[in-house]
Amino acid sequence: MPDSVLTTAPMADQPRLVLASGSPRRRQLLSDLGLDYEIRLREVDESFPDHLRRAEIAEYLAAHKAAAYAPDLAPGEIVLTADTIVCLDDDVLNKPADEAEAIAMLQRLQGRAHEVYTGVCLLAANGRQVVFADETRVHFRALSTAEIEHYVRHYQPFDKAGSYGAQDWIGMVAITRLEGSYFNVMGLPVHRVWEELAAFGVV
Repeated sequence: MPDSVLTTAPMADQPRLVLASGSPRRRQLLSDLGLDYEIRLREVDESFPDHLRRAEIAEYLAAHKAAAYAPDLAPGEIVLTADTIVCLDDDVLNKPADEAEAIAMLQRLQGRAHEVYTGVCLLAANGRQVVFADETRVHFRALSTAEIEHYVRHYQPFDKAGSYGAQDWIGMVAITRLEGSYFNVMGLPVHRVWEELAAFGVV
């Protein structure tokens, strides 16, 4: 499948940022930071070695995605890749395959706390790279089957790890407490991304 590209206005005399993500939430967060960037999309395998756990998985996937873009980076370009996973104990809850799996995931999460990890990789055309992950602990109140089914059927969270988006209806009615960054749960720990982009000279 050919790459798709969407470009915002470039900044002169600065490294050029490439966002390798189709997530509208990540796009919005970077735009809200006032950053200019180009979007490039391609298919990348998202499997990971079995021995990895929690933050290691998120970091591995982010770095693995960046490596797929490295050969095509032009001088002065920096690619940003990210991957968000939801962990309940040591189980990774990925994107659900269908409605039944989404409902089953949320039934496991309701009434409990779980962790959200977003791994980020920044890779420059000159080979400079930084990889990190941020963790947020999310507390869900107990949910009824009717509430879970309402959310899944009306919001169809099939593109979201753990079968939910914190910015959606379920985030408003179910999340009682967060320990860490809310934006990390949305898919990008923007406080840390800003710091690292500053070190690269992007901001």
